[in-house]
Amino acid sequence: MNAFEKLMAFQHQTEALAQIAGRLGWDQETVMPRGAADQRAEEFAAIEAVLHARRTDPHVRDWLAEVDDAALDPVGRAQIRHIRRDVERAARVPEALASQIARLTSRAQGLWAEARANDDFAAFAPILEQVVALKREEGAAIAQSARAGAVYDALLDGFEPGTSADDLERMFAAMRPRLVALRAACLERPAPDGLSGQFDAPAQMRLARRLAETFGYDTMRGRLDKAVHPFSAGSGADVRITTRTDPDDPFNCLYSTIHEVGHGCYEQAIDPAYALTPLGQGASMGVHESQSRIYENQLGRSRAFAGWLFDRMRESFGDLGIHDADAFYRTVNRLRQGYIRTEADEVQYNLHIMMRFDLERALIAGDLAVADLEAAWNDRFEADFGFAVDKPSNGCLQDVHWSVGLFGYFPTYALGNVYAGGLHQAMRVALPDLDADLAEGRLARATEWLRDRVQRHGGLHEPSQLIEAAVGAPISEAPLLDYLEQKFGAIYML
Repeated sequence: MNAFEKLMAFQHQTEALAQIAGRLGWDQETVMPRGAADQRAEEFAAIEAVLHARRTDPHVRDWLAEVDDAALDPVGRAQIRHIRRDVERAARVPEALASQIARLTSRAQGLWAEARANDDFAAFAPILEQVVALKREEGAAIAQSARAGAVYDALLDGFEPGTSADDLERMFAAMRPRLVALRAACLERPAPDGLSGQFDAPAQMRLARRLAETFGYDTMRGRLDKAVHPFSAGSGADVRITTRTDPDDPFNCLYSTIHEVGHGCYEQAIDPAYALTPLGQGASMGVHESQSRIYENQLGRSRAFAGWLFDRMRESFGDLGIHDADAFYRTVNRLRQGYIRTEADEVQYNLHIMMRFDLERALIAGDLAVADLEAAWNDRFEADFGFAVDKPSNGCLQDVHWSVGLFGYFPTYALGNVYAGGLHQAMRVALPDLDADLAEGRLARATEWLRDRVQRHGGLHEPSQLIEAAVGAPISEAPLLDYLEQKFGAIYML
């Protein structure tokens, strides 16, 4: 074997081990016995030590040095680009620190779930303080600088290569005025009716599974389970998703499911030739979120699809307190004062993300102490949304991300919305009669368009290049904002 072949054979095993680590995480958040938390933390630490050792193995650097990039095809060059990036990041993080983070975040996830259930931020704060300190240390090691901006950018780069906090800040500054103005205009109008009644959890899960299959999720290579916080995990032939149920709000379950199906379908659609290689996963979390958000919103909350879902919901639950499909569409998309990011309407969702982006940057910079996080969250939330947080599970304990060390992840949700706005605009040009399909619950043409333009490529292209090629234009927040103003202007008769 030549150097490239040896490198790819070694990488194949590394990627397989990383999938095993991911399966441990799925198990922890779905079916793991509560008493196994300490042992699971040690298992995470052990496998992270193995992965770190493989990523920093001297043979990898030797093989990379021997590879002639010019002699490779575009796929081979992309594989090398990813491996070099991973090697450089891993080499800057001491193995002991990598293992310590894995061990601590495994424990922190369980403590977060318990604190959330008990509405007790004080019980979670001590371990979160340790997580923040370790992530700050990791970011500084990767950046090779203790400067706050560089540290946060190093963490962000792990989720969205090529993007900086300054880039995101400029984008968010352009988005906020139009979002705030649209929200204010909508909230001044009469609100659409809400659903009435109680919604059986097993019935919600049956409909959720039907929705997953309707959107193209392959249950032969995946499964749908329940978790405290919905998520997806895995790639290739084993892609798992989760949702949650609320007897008062079936949309929580159904649209969380569609969202995670977007993630799952992306992973299932990647070219099988890339399996267990660096290209065998999404290009970035921003690109990943573009898929989950376009499935959930531009497709799943469209007028055409809402009509189909209205009939399915009446089959599952009987009377909804909603008279017709038009009223149901307005209910699906109504703006309301809510605490929870995952349940937020399209207009307000990005405002939730902007708040988290600012808070987590302050935590990493050391400008905000973990002990002050709950008060800072509550103050910022009231300033941004106009009403007070009533309990920690509706406030700073609602999201799992910080407990497991995902600092730099939150802004990719908003970036994904921007990507989705451009993709949706291009999709509608390519498929002008798409609504006829959506009204019949046929998603194949829409999902095939996304599969061809985005999903099948996996990590072959850099995120911005992939989206710009799919959209046929530079990345811009304008298509998303135009879509929101047109859609909600019609719903609220502005």
